[in-house]
Amino acid sequence: MPPRDTEVLDPTATLPAMKKRMPNQPEYAGPLVFPVPKEHAGSEKQREDFSYDDNKEPHLTRRKLILEKHPEIKKLYGPDTLMVYKVAAVLLLQFFTMLWVRDQSWAVFLFVAYAVGGTANHALSLASHELSHNLAFKTPRYNTYLGIAANFGMGFPASATFKRYHMEHHADQGVNGVDVDVPTEWEGRVFRGVPMKILWVLMQPAFYALRPMYVRPKSPNTDEIINFVLVISSDIAIAYFFGGSALGYLIGGTLLGMGLHPTAGHFIAEHYEFINGQETYSYYGPLNWVTWNVGYHNEHHDFPFVAGCNLPKVKALAPEFYDTLPHHDSWCAVIYNYIMDPSVGPYSRVKRELKYTTLKAGK
Repeated sequence: MPPRDTEVLDPTATLPAMKKRMPNQPEYAGPLVFPVPKEHAGSEKQREDFSYDDNKEPHLTRRKLILEKHPEIKKLYGPDTLMVYKVAAVLLLQFFTMLWVRDQSWAVFLFVAYAVGGTANHALSLASHELSHNLAFKTPRYNTYLGIAANFGMGFPASATFKRYHMEHHADQGVNGVDVDVPTEWEGRVFRGVPMKILWVLMQPAFYALRPMYVRPKSPNTDEIINFVLVISSDIAIAYFFGGSALGYLIGGTLLGMGLHPTAGHFIAEHYEFINGQETYSYYGPLNWVTWNVGYHNEHHDFPFVAGCNLPKVKALAPEFYDTLPHHDSWCAVIYNYIMDPSVGPYSRVKRELKYTTLKAGK
């Protein structure tokens, strides 16, 4: 079988032909109903290892297939010119809320930090995701600067580092030792059973921050150093002028919003293998409104140069490719099922051998 990214694609192909080109496409289609039927999930017990695929990541193949039939999708390529205003609006919301909530009771403080701060800061973290694809400005440097600015509302310097690793996640999805979005062997062995999986969900911010240092450590570059210095300086200034509670609101919102929070359901929903043979899933629920449409994740991986505001248009232009795929309708249901279903856990990911990397010499 020829490599997926060099196949000659049939412009009249639909689902049967796509399954022939992409043999791991599942028979299950439509919204996932939990618990997933075992004939599709493939197991009643938590896995003992990752799934392994002997082909390159599937999205380049599907992109070529879709563009043969729908070349008009190329008109959607390019940045969202309103992105800078959207990020500024979320930052203003966070800073005004920070100034108000610092003088409230602990009960009010925690509720607002979870409900408002968690949602807003998760939106800012996903703004960094959009900006890592240069989807706000045509000039890449400006996207980097806006990503750093988004970190001011989060209290953590993460945007520049995220960009370095996220590009590899797209080019080398699931490649062992390259894609740091995939949990480690240690996570798969340790976080088993309901209590430990709850802990794993709560600790997602730590795993996303620390896993790259273990799986694929890199020396800091100039952008990361600037990101660190500016954001830490901002934190110190906020604590000095507005008090520790103000800074605590920003940092607390980030930690809460990336843990056991509805918007954080996308971490699990996007690539955990709920259905055998399907490694990327879209979500078409209302939380896309506050997450830059990151739920349209198959569409995003197929067309990473399309801004989030235009991803629903990709699906609308090529429904025969996306309506036939299993997808999620609720991130809350995803989190609940991940925790409660013994067949799902950190091992529920697809991996590829290092030979499938696009990096020279696997570096």
